[in-house]
Amino acid sequence: MLLRSGAQELSYSSTPIFISTPLSSSIHTHTTLSLLFTPSMRHSLSTSLRSLSLFTKSSKSILYFHPHRTPTLFTPANHLLSFSSSSKPFSSAPYASSTGVEEKWEFGSESNELDVAELKKLASPVVEVKELEELPEQWRRSKIAWLCKELPSHKPATLVRILNAQRKWIAQENAMYIAVHFMRIRENEASFRVYKWMMQQHWYRFDFDFATKLADYMGKERKFTKCREIFNNIINQGCVPSESTFHILTVAYLSSPIQGCLEEACGIFNRMIQFGGYKPRLSLHNSLFKALVSKPGGTSKYYLKQAEFVYHNMVTSGLDVSKNIYAGLIWLHSYQDVIDTERIVALRGEMKQVGVEEEKDVLVSILRAYSKQGDVEEVEKTWLKLLRSDCSLPSQAFVHRMEVYAKVGEPTKSLEVFRAMQGTNSTNVVAYHKIIEVMCEAQEIEIAESLVNDFVKSGMKPLIPAYVELMNMYLKLNLHEKLEAIFTQYLEKCQPNRAVFNIYLESLVRLGNHNKAMEIFNQMYSNGAIGVNSRSCNTILSGYLSSGQYIEAEKIYDLMCLKKYDIDPSLMEKLDFVLSLSRKSFKKPTSLKLSKDQREILIGLLLGGLRLESDEARKNHALHFEFSKSSSVHSVLKRHIHDHYHEWLNSFSRETDGNQSIPDRFSTIAHTYFSFYADQFWPKGRPVIPKLIHRWLSPRVLAYWYMYGGYRTSSGDILLKLKGGTREDVEKIVMVLKAKSLDCRVKRKGRVFWIGFLGSNSVWFWKLTELYILDDLRELLRADVQDLGNDGAEIQDINFDSGSDSDEKASDGSDNENE
Repeated sequence: MLLRSGAQELSYSSTPIFISTPLSSSIHTHTTLSLLFTPSMRHSLSTSLRSLSLFTKSSKSILYFHPHRTPTLFTPANHLLSFSSSSKPFSSAPYASSTGVEEKWEFGSESNELDVAELKKLASPVVEVKELEELPEQWRRSKIAWLCKELPSHKPATLVRILNAQRKWIAQENAMYIAVHFMRIRENEASFRVYKWMMQQHWYRFDFDFATKLADYMGKERKFTKCREIFNNIINQGCVPSESTFHILTVAYLSSPIQGCLEEACGIFNRMIQFGGYKPRLSLHNSLFKALVSKPGGTSKYYLKQAEFVYHNMVTSGLDVSKNIYAGLIWLHSYQDVIDTERIVALRGEMKQVGVEEEKDVLVSILRAYSKQGDVEEVEKTWLKLLRSDCSLPSQAFVHRMEVYAKVGEPTKSLEVFRAMQGTNSTNVVAYHKIIEVMCEAQEIEIAESLVNDFVKSGMKPLIPAYVELMNMYLKLNLHEKLEAIFTQYLEKCQPNRAVFNIYLESLVRLGNHNKAMEIFNQMYSNGAIGVNSRSCNTILSGYLSSGQYIEAEKIYDLMCLKKYDIDPSLMEKLDFVLSLSRKSFKKPTSLKLSKDQREILIGLLLGGLRLESDEARKNHALHFEFSKSSSVHSVLKRHIHDHYHEWLNSFSRETDGNQSIPDRFSTIAHTYFSFYADQFWPKGRPVIPKLIHRWLSPRVLAYWYMYGGYRTSSGDILLKLKGGTREDVEKIVMVLKAKSLDCRVKRKGRVFWIGFLGSNSVWFWKLTELYILDDLRELLRADVQDLGNDGAEIQDINFDSGSDSDEKASDGSDNENE
């Protein structure tokens, strides 16, 4: 009981943790401490010393950590002291959360449980530290005990300041003891801060076992940024990270939805084999492979080489290859632009050799692959296999048969396949899109028009791809009157779409109707739901140059330089001549700079929850835009934001001139220009509210905050979500809003504040921001929404008339987000 009591005194939490630090019962606070510590600190320290004095004395001890066992202490006398507790074991699962519940890494709709038995085979390092009783100085033992109790309760900046105040006396073994103690009581974040501080000291010596243990703990908590930092430190010291670190870091990356993490996971997995010489467990192979094929085929096809590497390593390591691996590889091959039929044949042969049958998914992938090559014979052979199987005929199989006949120049047979599909009552949107595409490419005007009319009458959606194919056919055949008629029909049935507007714009330029073309271009540019791209600008630029409107052509040129759009080479000769008439020199600007509108929009998005990530040195920063799939507001807003920050987007996030849709997640390049916003809104890698926020709350800022992180309730009230602020920050914002005659209420729910404009105040808020709300969102955000659906799921239980829903135990701005 004495030992248990002493341990509880040392730990700030209610969970009993035991530390073998036997001290003499005569320990008293050193006189120098009265000069260093405040009265409250001295009281805290005195309590800690009284508890520590209850420990029995022993010689040298070793802290032994095992990821699947309760921590124990081994002494030279072969006595075993268990760190038992009434709570759950230190880590009862390979990847345990703070609640002790085993975590499951999910990819798509399926869960992927890691093999606990395999993970237990991973080596766990033993961390040896010099215990307090071995220190001859009584005052040093007292200070270390106080630091062990005090540091976890402070913010990172304060923690570093306290450690800096101990520089004169603290040594490597003292800091190591503190860091290991924090790991033992699950304060891994504090342990990482101590580790980072240690690295900056002149006496620092690298300890492989300690770094490995800390990296593993960071990875288990999905703090992949911190885990990777320690991982890199280990390599920089000329050491090879342990197998457990490679494994855990890979899984930490796989568990994150952040863009680029899958690529990082692949890189760590490859280095684990090539650099570390390890043989990854079967569960890790399966986890990585499932992540590679969990994305849509158009995206996953770029991971074929990595998937083949995973498969090859499984075979050479003698691991069991499941049927899902074979099916996934053939699926990836079927989506390639150039089909490797020899490899597909080899994989089918291996499946046959190991007794794996070709099921429906594999047969559909084979159909897709051979239809791309125009191999009618193989497609029909595979089709017969599908017919002989017990499974129902998938709609994709019909679509691939249509495609193969179109490839060989037999569109009428494609139409026959479609009619046969209609006979089975399995016709869907994809089939309609494909047959309309085939008929339009074959320039079968009457059949294509009939199919589009049938498709519109069916009530299926989306209609836009069908209109795009039909209008492209009219454009190729110079049927401009029909094109304008179908464009008018499209406007009545669909939301504005850039691809459709681009076709119509090009038709107007070809007709020489430059005034109408200018009107359409301006409509596209001013409407955030449509926007312009490289094709739009080149089209209108060619119109201005051909009609002699050189001043307007220069304006388009400047816009294209700002957006970093490529200029059509066929226009360059005439454009150079035009620019030489009015400019001595003309070069595309190489430096990036945010406009005033972009700065205000960015502040509004940051208040609404936009993520900003920094590199290790905090020199370069990138914006990560994330939009909800279920939000009708976000579906419009994301195109506007994508266009508005086009010149800042990285190569993976930029849209091509094709008809592909804007992704729900995209990122900017990492750039020093965002340093100001990183320092103001994300100074420590977590969201905060800047002290000068009262200067930046313009109507445009409020409008984009509303569109990105706000909601309108069914009763007409407007709510703004705010993450990362304290009560004082919110009050500062409220004072600014009141100065603008906007009265509001504040509600805290968990770690999120909600600022509510109720009743007539919502009307005043709307009048202030309406000018900056996107055209296509005004009716949606102005009108009362009777059925919120998913858009209002977060706020349906927020009642501003009740008491606070705040979580008093949650620290402000401390969201437990993946790093």
